[in-house]
Amino acid sequence: MAEVIKIDAHSWRIEDGMVRFFVLEGTEKALMIDSGMNVPDAKEYAEKLTEKPLGMLNTHADRDHISGNGSFEEMYMSPAEEENYRAAGGSGTILPIRDGDIIDLGDRPLEIIEIPGHTPGSVAILDIRNRVLYSGDSVQDGNVFMFGQFRDLETYIPSMEKLRGLEDRFDEIFPSHGTLPVGKELIGKLIEGAGEILSGKASYKDIDLFGNKVRHYQFPYAGFFCGTE
Repeated sequence: MAEVIKIDAHSWRIEDGMVRFFVLEGTEKALMIDSGMNVPDAKEYAEKLTEKPLGMLNTHADRDHISGNGSFEEMYMSPAEEENYRAAGGSGTILPIRDGDIIDLGDRPLEIIEIPGHTPGSVAILDIRNRVLYSGDSVQDGNVFMFGQFRDLETYIPSMEKLRGLEDRFDEIFPSHGTLPVGKELIGKLIEGAGEILSGKASYKDIDLFGNKVRHYQFPYAGFFCGTE
């Protein structure tokens, strides 16, 4: 059973094993960011927290982020993520979001920041007035998945450089995995680690992960699971 934890009077995180998702409330609307891995009733969890009309937004469409999407007829998502979403069995109508779009919940504007790499349509969400960045999987101190279809480490680095250029706009980062919160200094470290992997300077261990042979690059601050080619 997922655990609901209050962040502040109008924000909650829902811990679903090794992944988490969020519910944010404004004066007019509420928004669920992702819907977990084992929570097909995620919408019911959210509706117990807020009486405001509830929308759905996905940071990306990996299977551990969409388990409750089926309860929504439509959801905000990058158009670049649709192939990944449909391949994972995702249903419903995608409401396209693009870099710089603002979703205002009522005195709570959320800005969309496109950060492809982990997946083609990965986005971060900047809670502008609260100065919090919801980073999905791309910024975390756990292991960033970078193997298989839809992953691109070369694209990931400029996305992280883009976030680093916006660091004066947020104080904390709320990832979907690992520690919460993490500091924004982690972004630079992830850029450095990804660069070392691409240059061949980083050491790794060959492991089996969910039946896939991958390279595990473990740094002091985070790890990367990458393909073997």
